[in-house]
Formats: sequence, structure tokens, C-alpha cells
Amino acid sequence: MPESQNDVQEPISSAPPEVQQIIEKVWKLEKSRLDRKSKGHINDDILTIVKEAVQ
Repeated sequence: MPESQNDVQEPISSAPPEVQQIIEKVWKLEKSRLDRKSKGHINDDILTIVKEAVQ
């Protein structure tokens, strides 16, 4: 039986605001990288996003 959209979104919607912020920023970063077909490393960008969220 396939999961509904709400079931998939639930862990994100119930996460603390800091985690939601990290998820949204990483998603936008990855989307922009896919749009540009970027092959560079993403780890440093994700680390920066996480550091900003926990400050």
C-alpha cells in the first residue's frame, strides 16, 4: 500500500524549526546544483548550512 504525501512529510513537519530550516536549505541547494548540472562537492555547503542553523 503506497504511503500518502502526509506520511512522507510527517517527519519533516514534526521536526524542530532548526531541522526544518536545514532540510529546506539543503533541498534548495541540491535543486540549484541539479539545475546547473553542478558536479562539485556539496559537503562544505551543507556544513555551512548546519552551522548557521545551530548558532
